[in-house]
Amino acid sequence: MGRYRIRVATGAWLFSGSYNRVQLWLVGARGETELKLQLRPVRGEEEEFDHDVPEDLGSLQFVKLRKQHSLVDDGWFCDRITVRGPGASEEVAFPCYRWVQGEGVLSLPEGTARLPRDNALDVFQKHREKELKDRQQIYWALEIVLKRVYTLLSSWNNLEDFDQISWGQRSVLAERVRQCWQDDELFGYQFLNGTNPMLLRRSTHLPSRLVLPLGTEELRAQLEKELQNGSLFEADFILLDGITANVIRGEKQYLAAPLVMLKMEPNGKLLPMVIQLQPPSSSSTTPPLFLPSDPPLAWLLAKTWVRNSDFQLHELQYHLLNTHLVAEVIAVATMRCLPELHPIFKLLIPHIRYTMEINTRARTQLISHGGIFDKAVSTGGGGHVDLLRRAMAQLTYCSLCPPDDLADRGLLGIPGALYAQDALRLWEITARYVEGIVHLFYQRDDIVRGDPELQAWCREISEVGLCQAQGRGFPVSFQSQAQLCHFLTMCVFTCTAQHAAINQGQLDWYAWVPNAPCTMRMPPPTTKEDVTMATVMGSLPDVRQACLQMAITWHLGRQQPDMVPLGHHKEKYFSGPKVKAMLNQFQADLENLEREITARNELLDLPYEYLKPSRVENSVTI
Repeated sequence: MGRYRIRVATGAWLFSGSYNRVQLWLVGARGETELKLQLRPVRGEEEEFDHDVPEDLGSLQFVKLRKQHSLVDDGWFCDRITVRGPGASEEVAFPCYRWVQGEGVLSLPEGTARLPRDNALDVFQKHREKELKDRQQIYWALEIVLKRVYTLLSSWNNLEDFDQISWGQRSVLAERVRQCWQDDELFGYQFLNGTNPMLLRRSTHLPSRLVLPLGTEELRAQLEKELQNGSLFEADFILLDGITANVIRGEKQYLAAPLVMLKMEPNGKLLPMVIQLQPPSSSSTTPPLFLPSDPPLAWLLAKTWVRNSDFQLHELQYHLLNTHLVAEVIAVATMRCLPELHPIFKLLIPHIRYTMEINTRARTQLISHGGIFDKAVSTGGGGHVDLLRRAMAQLTYCSLCPPDDLADRGLLGIPGALYAQDALRLWEITARYVEGIVHLFYQRDDIVRGDPELQAWCREISEVGLCQAQGRGFPVSFQSQAQLCHFLTMCVFTCTAQHAAINQGQLDWYAWVPNAPCTMRMPPPTTKEDVTMATVMGSLPDVRQACLQMAITWHLGRQQPDMVPLGHHKEKYFSGPKVKAMLNQFQADLENLEREITARNELLDLPYEYLKPSRVENSVTI
């Protein structure tokens, strides 16, 4: 006769508890037994039981559970089950962290991570094979629908009228944007530290598509001088060239493909020097160059066109594709190829929480036929799909890894490049954490090469999810510890820090619609002299479009009430003190970085907050 102490923890989420009765079985190496317990889970509570078992079960391998119901299937969110056997000094953990529904039997393996080669017991191998087979039938597209939002107001004629659609309290930065959005300094600053810091690069030569006609020799000399000094930068929106613009409620919308040349002042300010709104065409008409010395409304309209173009690339290329959809590829491959016993599954599962749900909402609400993009955005109506295809063809492995991407764009060592500084620090901290976990389970390169589940996961991401991406630098197999660590760091960083940097700024930078108009209702100007306030207002979004931009900006940019900060997930998928020590060190490193960023920001006129670890969510959930 042996006594087992069982603890069953129920999640604290709304409706996590259940009125249905739950059956439990203990499965050991020498046998299994059903526990005659009257378990009815209560939200946020832990129930503890002592149970005598007549036979020796041996080392525990699984806990099996089944939630019964008579009339109503009352779902239960089980956190974990822990068991202490007779004479044992430590508990054995069985992580769950999922909803238990229906009347099927759910098997929870003991929480120690195991590579495929570690399955000395056939029962574990059969479990992981069955788990993957079941998951591969489930993890494809899901369908979830959001409510649509509309707000209707009267028409407007002046920029101040955009205040009519602002609601709620603005952040300090959002108010600064409203007041200073016309300033060249704030325009340039956004390329470094705004909600899309991914396009700017240091110029190594004058772009071939920049047309400098006769009479612009002084401008060419200024550009050449900045180029020689290493202070010339560019933002090229050529990806938008040729994309078909939307038609909204019968009215044609317009797109441009600007090229912006900027200079870095000795004090660190990034200022625009020239804007070319369209690339040269086969016609004899030379695209006009817009300069800071132009009539104020002409220069303002040119900058507004740039900001509209930045909105398109930010939302579709750098936000949707490079974070949300890449994170989904990682999530689906993880669920299809790695069983919960696998250490890499345990490492990644906290970082893919809710990702597929929010992406399904994006597909059915934002970019679907008749969705927000079709109703309010100049790339909607099919242009957004073409733009995503172009962006996918340009997606490289290096572009997802800040040390490589920032070096390629020439942005290392720039004092005012706050995104770059914080992204590198978070990458380093994440890399140390990942390396610590990986080295616990893969002591040699040949163990990496010999893990079939890991190799299948890699192929699923590069060949299937990213559509034969090996030509763009993505690996199709892992040959070493270092290669695996780098790839996993990219995965965790993309699902956490990179999404935070790209997502959080929307409410600050996009709430004032003229700073980032979702669409333009008149074609790009071809002259500078005829631009009036009526031209500016006629180009900016109308009331309906602006209201939709405000509504979706508020929804996507606000902090979520159940936000889980990076590295502070409550789920304990790993068992053992070594992994716990790694996570504790990760959290300590993040706290140190938090203090460093806070101290730095106190000295800045415009603090950069988006990569403070306390504001970085542990997965893509919004």
